[in-house]
Amino acid sequence: FYHMDLYGSKERFDIFPEEPSCQEERSLGDTRRESAESASSSEKFQHSQEAGYDLEKEVAELAKMYGLDEDREKELELLGRHVESRWPPARTEKAGSQGSVYTASKSSSPVKDQSQSTKKQGLPSEASQDEDQSKARAEDEAESPIWSKEGLSSGSVSDEWNSQAVSEEEEAADVFCCTCKTPIRAFDKLFGEHKDHEVAQLPSAVESEKEETHKNMCKLEEQIAQLENFASHLEEIFITVEENFGRQEQNFEVHYNDAVQVLAQKYEEQLEALGEEKRQKLETLYGQLVSCGEHLDTCKELTDTTQELCRENDKANFMKTFFFPYNYRLGEFLKKEVNLELSTLPDFEERHIDFSEVEQLMNSINTIPAPCAPVISPQAPNAATGTSLRVCWGLFSDDTVEYYQLCYKPVSNERHSDEQAEHTLKVKETYCTISNLLPNTQYEFWASALNASGISPPSEREVYVTAPSPPIIKTKKILSCENAALVCWESGDINPVDSYMVELSKLTDEENGDTVTESIVGIPNCEVLIHLQPRQSYHICVRALNLGGSSERSEPVLIHTTGTYFCLNEDTAHPLLAILDDGFTIACDQLENPECDLPVYDNSFTRCIGILGSLIPFPGKHYWEVEVEEDTEYRIGVAFENTPRHAYLGANNSSWCMRHIITPSRHKYEFLHSGMTPDIRITLPPRRIGILLHYENCRLSFFNADIAQHLYTFNSHFQHYVHPCFALETPGILRIHSGIAVPPWAAL
Repeated sequence: FYHMDLYGSKERFDIFPEEPSCQEERSLGDTRRESAESASSSEKFQHSQEAGYDLEKEVAELAKMYGLDEDREKELELLGRHVESRWPPARTEKAGSQGSVYTASKSSSPVKDQSQSTKKQGLPSEASQDEDQSKARAEDEAESPIWSKEGLSSGSVSDEWNSQAVSEEEEAADVFCCTCKTPIRAFDKLFGEHKDHEVAQLPSAVESEKEETHKNMCKLEEQIAQLENFASHLEEIFITVEENFGRQEQNFEVHYNDAVQVLAQKYEEQLEALGEEKRQKLETLYGQLVSCGEHLDTCKELTDTTQELCRENDKANFMKTFFFPYNYRLGEFLKKEVNLELSTLPDFEERHIDFSEVEQLMNSINTIPAPCAPVISPQAPNAATGTSLRVCWGLFSDDTVEYYQLCYKPVSNERHSDEQAEHTLKVKETYCTISNLLPNTQYEFWASALNASGISPPSEREVYVTAPSPPIIKTKKILSCENAALVCWESGDINPVDSYMVELSKLTDEENGDTVTESIVGIPNCEVLIHLQPRQSYHICVRALNLGGSSERSEPVLIHTTGTYFCLNEDTAHPLLAILDDGFTIACDQLENPECDLPVYDNSFTRCIGILGSLIPFPGKHYWEVEVEEDTEYRIGVAFENTPRHAYLGANNSSWCMRHIITPSRHKYEFLHSGMTPDIRITLPPRRIGILLHYENCRLSFFNADIAQHLYTFNSHFQHYVHPCFALETPGILRIHSGIAVPPWAAL
């Protein structure tokens, strides 16, 4: 026999608590009255305690002998004394248990000898047994807390170190991997597995997700509003079904009281069928109401959860928690279509009992009242075109209706608006599409219900509006450069519209010219500045919008972003200057009397036979070319909007130009600003002149485009945007070429 503590570890003292002392005293009292065999067993217990005490010393000697203490010190030095290792105590316990077995086997014979000697000497006194057992219990209680405390402290330190390491790793995430959809460290982007992935700043990714969440919440709020309205409508239908059933039952009772003996059997059958129909309707509506309530609860739950997630301050935790499970759930939920159609109608089937013997009686008592007034629904968004409207209404009662009478007329702000012609339509359904209307015009509608007994009162009047007409793009006022375009248009309607929408179609080949690649909405005015990509071609269309919907597309215009494109402003042209059909060639036939009596616009040149091009309102580089004839005298350059119309170009501080004059000896070229020019001689007369305007560098350069020769550069700070300007001083022609990319030699 060996005691259990020789085989088990010291933690087992916590698992197997000792018996109370009162039980021990009672057992000792019993042993005095028992035989000598029980006394020998108590002596064995006493010797086992002494063997346990010797076991601790032997375990310590074994640990020192095998170098376990040195291994523990080395491990603590490697770990930096942050965490106590658990395996040396485990090995010690294992060695201790083995040592216990060894020691127990060695001490087995002395225990037997002592037990035999005890039998010869008799039972020990009661006081000595109490003292031995209390001493053994005190040693056990003193050793077990030490082991449990050591294991607890080691585990807590290890858990704390692990939690600190995890928190430091989470806090280190400062960017968001768009490919893997997870927060990462910037170090992982540079050298880790996310090196080739697309990343974004964590705050911007969080803001983007919050914007998406806000949009989804708006959708949820819309669904909640729709579901709440639909639920209230279902409740009204419940009440209507009950009222209709009561009215039908009363109708049967009133109409069949005089013929009850003849129609008793048929009456019961009809009433039972009506009750069954009522039950089916109510069950169907109840099931739909329960489904609607469940969907509504889910919407509110998602809304509350989304609001709690948006309050999360930890951005990385927000992305991890929200992006994958919750955002996926929210997206899947929003993809589900909500059925907002009634599963059954509140109206009951008309049930007639056709008996020839009571036909006369039925006709005499079957009096149908005139119907109630219908209710016209408000106009639904995007339910109109430029020439048609779809009008809907309803009748919230079970009155018998043979047809409806729909009336409408245009709304006018004039005093005699009542004199507008009214139109009347006869309709069987509760909806109607009216055609041949005026675009962007308001119409008021009202309806009445009719049956054999008469006509109902008219409904309240509701105003509908048709969609606008397509806008008209002003092709001659379109300006463009390599990265932007200014598009102007005019409304096709007399009445104002709410806003405009511009649609861009990027042309990569001939097949996808009608595919809209970008839309710009909410434009309040009739012009817009659009940022485009260089060296591309675009089809641009404009739509007008109001409450009724959007208009058809305008006629598309083609814009190329290869260079700066402008038009000539005819309002600034001198009366003797003609613009040919292509719109970019100017000509003058006679110069005998520049100050002639021809009609002159307020903005036209009166002394210089010139013209201005469109304003160039885009920063950056702008290049165009002018094709000239060798025997033509001209002026070309740029000018401010307010350059004097009664002066020559280049003779003031608001214009810069290159002038060509033919003298008896040579071709003379001047570069004029404020009437002054440098002394420059050009040996080869240019036939094609390139002009490069650079707003940022404050330069205006002229080139001989045929031979890529630089002629002259003005260095001047342009306080405002400028217009290209052109003038003829002798009869001749100037051909202007815009929309040209800046040549490499001009950029250099």
